[in-house]
Amino acid sequence: MDVRESGFKSVTRLGEARDRLREALTPHDRTETVPLSMAEDRVLATAVTARRHVPHYDRAAMDGFAVRARDTFGAGDRSPAILRERAAPDEVDDDPPEIGPDEAVRVHTGSELPPGADAVVMVEHTDTHRDEVEVFDAVAEGENVAPAGEDVERDQVLYEPGHRLRPSDLGLCKSVGVDEVDCYQRPEVAITPTGEELVQRDPAPGEVIETNGLTVAQYVERWGGKATYRNVVTDDEHALRAAIERDLVRDVIVTTGGSSVGERDLIPEVVDELGEVLVHGVALKPGHPVGFGVVRDTPVIMLPGYPVACIVNAVQFLRPAIKWSGHLPLGSHPTTEAVLGRKIKSEPGVRTFARVQLEADDDTDDPAAIPTSVLEDAEGEAIGAELPTAEPTRASGAGVLSSVALADGWVVVPEGREGFAEGERVAVQDWEWSA
Repeated sequence: MDVRESGFKSVTRLGEARDRLREALTPHDRTETVPLSMAEDRVLATAVTARRHVPHYDRAAMDGFAVRARDTFGAGDRSPAILRERAAPDEVDDDPPEIGPDEAVRVHTGSELPPGADAVVMVEHTDTHRDEVEVFDAVAEGENVAPAGEDVERDQVLYEPGHRLRPSDLGLCKSVGVDEVDCYQRPEVAITPTGEELVQRDPAPGEVIETNGLTVAQYVERWGGKATYRNVVTDDEHALRAAIERDLVRDVIVTTGGSSVGERDLIPEVVDELGEVLVHGVALKPGHPVGFGVVRDTPVIMLPGYPVACIVNAVQFLRPAIKWSGHLPLGSHPTTEAVLGRKIKSEPGVRTFARVQLEADDDTDDPAAIPTSVLEDAEGEAIGAELPTAEPTRASGAGVLSSVALADGWVVVPEGREGFAEGERVAVQDWEWSA
């Protein structure tokens, strides 16, 4: 079958296309041991278990005196318990003797409890005279004491496989004696830009600087993958076939450009000859010429050549592919609620990604200030809080890279809508900052 000849008479809806990609992708099972200093954002392959208590010793929870609780029984303002003050542990040898009957040892918050002590009397409930301590309030066993393991107990399971490590997790791991963790290896992604017109620098007339491969490679790293950014491959079936076969050892192969149905759009045909094209043409805008297939169990994602279309489809298909392959959680994009400054048009049945800006207020010296709109009811009365105003970018073509690079996010128009009206309340996806 010449997949180019079929054109885009029928396209696949975005949700169905992503489901097919998910079915075609098998998470890898490679693992490695990673030191904590390099483990942020890595996904655990095995559970993390505490190797020691936290705290690992009984400690004072208050400033005061460590005592045996039974020696303070009956103490009160009129009849204080009289105890003998003994030197604190840090003032004697490394192996201090147990606290004896009717003895007290001065401690500070966090100090190790002396052997034999089982409670702490707060300093404000005591008075000292030379080597005697008067205790005016009885304490119970364990009072004002943080016991060993109060925070974390030895052998406690802290994190299960599949957990993505945050900075706070690394601190907890270190506190329980864990210095390295077993993680899934980052999925390996090969990115090959295609097109005989592409050059890396100093373009002549008719030539174009290659940006898609570089951009996609950086997103691969941000999304948790390990990118291999290949040299440009020209529009030649033999060269394209060799490029794909070279990278079949990777978890995911990505091509940019050559994914449509023109004479030089050879990638779909090459993928179909080597394996099988599963989807070619998706009902989204910009970038409906996206497609993907499988060659010898390796998914090949064919991204369009127009820069904005390439980015939109990388977010929609490559990002989840990396997450699924590497056991990474696929979180939602953070959003900002806003009011549209101008209407957005959309074709019925097509999911549209409209770039918008939350522009700074020209009347203020604060560059972070954002113009806001007040929501009103049918009578024109203000309701709720002020929301930022989202202005659709003037340049909206799929080839205008600046329109997405300078945008603050995009508004997603679902397939069932023909757009959003000016003044309508919308969610602006901040897709750039989602991991």
